[in-house]
Amino acid sequence: MWAPQLEALSASYRCIAPDLAGHGRSDPPPASACSIEVMAEDHWAVVSALGLERLAIVGLSVGGMWGVHLALNHPEAVAALALFDTFVGPEPEENRLRYFGMLDIVEKAGAMPAPMADVTASLMLSPVTIQQSPEFVGRFKAALASTPPERVPGIVGIGRGIFGRRSILDRLGEIQVPTLVVVGADDVARPPHEAQQMAEAIPGARLEVIPCAGHICNLEQPEQVTELLRVFLSEALSNQPA
Repeated sequence: MWAPQLEALSASYRCIAPDLAGHGRSDPPPASACSIEVMAEDHWAVVSALGLERLAIVGLSVGGMWGVHLALNHPEAVAALALFDTFVGPEPEENRLRYFGMLDIVEKAGAMPAPMADVTASLMLSPVTIQQSPEFVGRFKAALASTPPERVPGIVGIGRGIFGRRSILDRLGEIQVPTLVVVGADDVARPPHEAQQMAEAIPGARLEVIPCAGHICNLEQPEQVTELLRVFLSEALSNQPA
């Protein structure tokens, strides 16, 4: 997910990219709904196990959701926040019903059906990406369709936790670290007005909208996102204690 940014930033920073439960090499979560709060504490366990005393959190979508929880619950450890294509308010009811219906289909099939991969791509990617980067879109759909069946229950559980989350918009004023809020201009899943709402609620937060990008703007426009992160981290961490 973060390969372009990891390659560019690892020369200057220690970059750690944990796999979400049920993804990559991480163990699957329980099949029941896995809350954002649990995901945040799972990642705090990683932070603690690695002995990290101070860190910047860079999270996209659900990564931003658990990242905000971690920053609120462990403010002493978080030096900066970069939140991409995410929202910690309530899921709009129309979206919640749509996404729970999609999860039900995936759960029943025990896999990601090809038509569902097409629908997901249309929700996640900018029309510009779909038109101009067919190879990237093909790889994206193939990755969805090749989800191992044994991982489906855990992924469905995470999805239900994401779309059934409780709002913590009213707590964003507690965040006192440099914060960058980024959203793709064409993000359907997490539209720009949600990012603006978050940026306005976080003291001193900076909002950036990435043209010609959807829900995974760091892969759709990697050079622009990498440069944004490079500048933000340099500025945000320059005065941090060693």
